[in-house]
Amino acid sequence: MSTHSLTDAVEAAKQRYTEANPTSKALHEEATLSLPGGNTRTVLHAGPFPIYMKSGKNHQVISEDGKTYTDLLCEFTAALYGHSNPRLQEAITNVVQTIGMNVGANTRQETLFAREVCSRFALERVRFANSGTEANLHALAAARLFTGKHKVVSFSGGYHGGVLGFRGGAPAKNNVDKQDWVVARYNDLESAKAAIKTEGVAAVIVEGMQGAGGCFAGTIDFLRGVQEAAHDAGVLFILDEVMTSRLSSGGLAQMYGLKPDLKTFGKWLGGGLAIGAFGGRADIMAAFDPRLSTSVAHSGTFNNNTLVTHAGYTGLKELYTSSEAERFTQVGEALRAKLNEVSSGTRMCFTGLGTIMAVHITKCGTREILRASDVEEDQVMMELFWFEMIEQGFWLAKRGFVALILETPQEELDRFVGAVATFVGKYRSELSL
Repeated sequence: MSTHSLTDAVEAAKQRYTEANPTSKALHEEATLSLPGGNTRTVLHAGPFPIYMKSGKNHQVISEDGKTYTDLLCEFTAALYGHSNPRLQEAITNVVQTIGMNVGANTRQETLFAREVCSRFALERVRFANSGTEANLHALAAARLFTGKHKVVSFSGGYHGGVLGFRGGAPAKNNVDKQDWVVARYNDLESAKAAIKTEGVAAVIVEGMQGAGGCFAGTIDFLRGVQEAAHDAGVLFILDEVMTSRLSSGGLAQMYGLKPDLKTFGKWLGGGLAIGAFGGRADIMAAFDPRLSTSVAHSGTFNNNTLVTHAGYTGLKELYTSSEAERFTQVGEALRAKLNEVSSGTRMCFTGLGTIMAVHITKCGTREILRASDVEEDQVMMELFWFEMIEQGFWLAKRGFVALILETPQEELDRFVGAVATFVGKYRSELSL
């Protein structure tokens, strides 16, 4: 198929998409009258217009146009428990009916939840927030207070929240404290060491796998090397586990044998509700101990809200137990292996760890990718892939991000493998190395 014909294939797919989703198109046009671009969350925008979802149940989402999709987006890892888990519904209903949602005081439940999080993720102390973005901002504040320094080492392709992104190898335009960042190359230990030695560095913050950056996993040698270099330089090591904490009974830190000074969390940890958390060494976290004259305020109206402390605790204690986390990660590993098998010999590959992964169709055809800057994606083929997966009833991010919901039937995972195999067969000449 020529480049011109491939472009025609994409345009034909867009036309089918438009014809199949008239209600979503109308809703999007209405939304643009109140929201910039009809959107209040940039990552969900998709051209020619986004599909609007009406509801979700178990592992599926149902659109306003009456189409049912197997949810392989998993709210970017946050919807681990699906959309209607009965035990979580029971816990939330109990709060609404018998406890109350905004009691404006400390509760016994926040202590139970905190104790469970500390035990699960090897933290001496923890504090809650409302998002992974907040968790990372507060962790960086703690590091700066503890060290008396202000600069922070981050990595190209990294994402630590809405105002902490480094996808282009530099702080994003809307980043906070742009002048205080030293950006090193991901999976490049020498680059990391040089950055950490920069004068005035308080902390180094890193994702064990860059989730938003393409699901590129850090090598064990790289991550352990960053930890050692930070320790030797008197720099705090912060591991962003907002996504990766679901990958084992103790997160990626446990998988790789890491002992960060601080860890940050969010996404799935709230049992489907908004949450952030940060914690680690007691001496660093003492910056937020209001009993001390040296403390600073850590505010947040909904930090200890009763809905999330009950739902999050129920999820950790009863649903996503340590053994279940280990089992589910193996499900994801097996799926990714099958996907790479059916796409072998092509420019398509699937990167990631466990139940978090991403599809890539690179122009160079490499299947071993250490960082986003090393490859250029074939955007035409990526767009065509997304449209065709939508037609097959799979909901995933347009950029190719995939995360699994706990209760997704194996038959649906197998069907996804089959859909990918069909796509590869249909466009094998265009995907060939």
